[in-house]
Amino acid sequence: MERPYLSQDLRRQVATRANNLCEYCLIHENDTAFGCAVDHIISLKHGGTSEADNLAYACVFCNRFKGSDIGSIVWETQEFTRFYNPRRDRWADHFQLQATILHPLTAIGNVTSRILGFNDGDRVLERQILIAQNKYPYPAALGRMGRS
Repeated sequence: MERPYLSQDLRRQVATRANNLCEYCLIHENDTAFGCAVDHIISLKHGGTSEADNLAYACVFCNRFKGSDIGSIVWETQEFTRFYNPRRDRWADHFQLQATILHPLTAIGNVTSRILGFNDGDRVLERQILIAQNKYPYPAALGRMGRS
């Protein structure tokens, strides 16, 4: 499948709407070594579009782990569950930051957290360092976390 062309203006619009935060793990693009990129929330192969309402700003790790997936299995229930969608869902309804861990609160949070590797060792260490430097959560992320 050919990669769609996304104009610089559209990329800038997506980044600005996200306050330059990964819309999944809420890390600021300046605080992650590889920055952020535009992600198709619903991948093209699943019928998603390259319109702004299907695009999210994602750090390299969330973007890479998510790939073209749209959800996963909740092993306890054996049910397929969609991923968190930053255009439809409120972050604080599905996740909660406790110390350095992003705890899932729902089935959507569960599959998103697990597949995107929110609490993999290196990512927890990265958050620990950023928290010690008062860089995480970034001020713009507090509202999404329900902490204003």
